[in-house]
Amino acid sequence: MASIFDLLNSDLGKTLINGASQQLGQDQKTTTTALGAALPLILGAMQNNAKTPEGASGLLNALNSEKHSGGILDNLGNILGGGGIDDDVLQDGSGILGHVFGGKEENVAQAVSKSSGLDLGSAMNILKVAAPFVMGYLGKQTRQQGVQDQNGIGNLLGGMLGGESSQQQNMVERLLDADGDGSIIDDVAGMILGSGSKKGGLGGLLGGLFK
Repeated sequence: MASIFDLLNSDLGKTLINGASQQLGQDQKTTTTALGAALPLILGAMQNNAKTPEGASGLLNALNSEKHSGGILDNLGNILGGGGIDDDVLQDGSGILGHVFGGKEENVAQAVSKSSGLDLGSAMNILKVAAPFVMGYLGKQTRQQGVQDQNGIGNLLGGMLGGESSQQQNMVERLLDADGDGSIIDDVAGMILGSGSKKGGLGGLLGGLFK
């Protein structure tokens, strides 16, 4: 199972990075750093939700819908290569974020902003672009692997998060518990940056893309 960092370092991930950086007017290194923070937090929140039978069932139902069958991955270059990001993609992303983060997505955007240097609006847009990408990839994987139950989706999410699964969940839980506490946002941003020093993490990803 490829981790999320392996995915970002693949041709598909580079298409996402290139397209998102062009659409949002950011350099590729900043966009990579932002995505390297955003994607694990989204996956960590999904894994947290999937701990309950109801949460796992809701996620599987969404992944089994045609919208999240993986078609976005085949059309990613066109979606991010035109004059603007498709409104349907951004609306879908906004809905996904609201569901997985339970209305605390601004806390997550603040952490992505602080860890990457993006302004808050750009960090939120990164999250809105990243969320449908994650759902499309997960939807494709659930079909290919025949995932049908809570254990299956939990294993799939855990495999994508790799050895940093528990740390990502800790970050997510702190963000969701935060009531506008700036110090918690700073702490989580520091944790995100700290995780990049591990081999194969964000630092390795940046080194692979920009060596």
